[in-house]
Amino acid sequence: MNISIVGTGYVGLVSGTCFAEMGNHVWCIDIDADKIWRLNKGEIPIYEPGLEEMVRRNHREGRLEFTSDYAQAVPESDICFIAVGTPPGEDGSADTQYVLAAAKSIAQAMKGYTIVVDKSTVPVGTADKVREVIKETIAVRTDAAGVEFDVVSNPEFLKEGVAVNDFMKPDRVVIGTDSERSKQMMLSLYRQFTENEHPIITTDIKSAEITKYAANAMLATRISFMNEIAKLCDTLGGDVKAVRQGIGSDSRIGMSFLYASCGYGGSCFPKDVKELVSAGRRNGIEMKIASAVEEVNAEQKHLVASRMIEKYGDDLKGKTFALWGLAFKPQTDDMREAPAITIISDLVQHGAKIRSYDPEAYEMAKKYLAHIPADAISYEKDMWAALEGADALVLVTEWKQFRSPDFDRIKTLLKEPVIFDGRNQYDPALMRSLGIELHCIGRGCK
Repeated sequence: MNISIVGTGYVGLVSGTCFAEMGNHVWCIDIDADKIWRLNKGEIPIYEPGLEEMVRRNHREGRLEFTSDYAQAVPESDICFIAVGTPPGEDGSADTQYVLAAAKSIAQAMKGYTIVVDKSTVPVGTADKVREVIKETIAVRTDAAGVEFDVVSNPEFLKEGVAVNDFMKPDRVVIGTDSERSKQMMLSLYRQFTENEHPIITTDIKSAEITKYAANAMLATRISFMNEIAKLCDTLGGDVKAVRQGIGSDSRIGMSFLYASCGYGGSCFPKDVKELVSAGRRNGIEMKIASAVEEVNAEQKHLVASRMIEKYGDDLKGKTFALWGLAFKPQTDDMREAPAITIISDLVQHGAKIRSYDPEAYEMAKKYLAHIPADAISYEKDMWAALEGADALVLVTEWKQFRSPDFDRIKTLLKEPVIFDGRNQYDPALMRSLGIELHCIGRGCK
């Protein structure tokens, strides 16, 4: 098929590249001319394992093109995906202005029957608004004879760090449509990705729109729930890891997303939980669980710094802390809503200096930590350099290279052998045997 995708962020670039990988001809459209120029030169604007090589190969072989010109791509396309951002507004509701602007631009360029697909995460009812925008735009065109369209909701379920694999081998594909014609075309497009026999779920549009928010809110709920259980463990003397094994072994519950930590971040969970709460508010429904999930996570991001202040005192002037991990999760450079932002901000506010290291995110971190004085934070290119002369190590992101480091070297480089483990990566018993003071979450550490 011929496909256009508007937006070249995580969702758009991964989706377009994977569609091209399966033999489709894909145009990726973005109004950012500099980004398009860089993509055409083979420069990838995001870090995602496996993506760069796939982009370059498909571009080189002519299946993947990049343009800012809707008129070049849309008339040739059977399906046009909208994959632009929907950032939260001040009230937490998702801002759909970029989705509707993309819909209008698509409508101005369509020549024949076209399926317009909401791939962006959008509030319930957005497909109706997209449909109205397209209708209104076509109505004022003098050359729109024979132009027909359908609107489809096709939410994405990609996990940053493994997004390519998630797209190529999806757990499920959800297609929301009220048209048999668009349904059959979408099924044809996605069957090539579901040979693993995982389902393609077809439903009405509003159910598809709700499904995306419900899925992310459920995963966020599991994280916040375990963080509350960790607090109970710390108070009563339990071990949250043992509790996780005890409940996660129940087939009705499972192990996924049952990890106590310093909180979740990223582009999806925080934004989608906020929109779910906001959607309820707009419709006279109090989303009590989702509101609590958001509140617990906001508090959890302050936990590590608060424990460091408990140990070292309210005045941290003269203290320097090494911090491993800036991105909100490993295998990405994404800093959106990253717990590291809160932890660093809290520590610097109390007078501390930070020596940070992340394998991929340090350049992106400089943008998200621009409010931190330059003399209060450094971005090291080596994980060991961050430790030299620091008062303690803070682990924030669980990159694989941090899982089993040389603990003797850590002890040598730090002023004191103290680790604040925001991801419960290190075994308390092992750390005690090595003479390392470990502060963890819900595991009976300091």
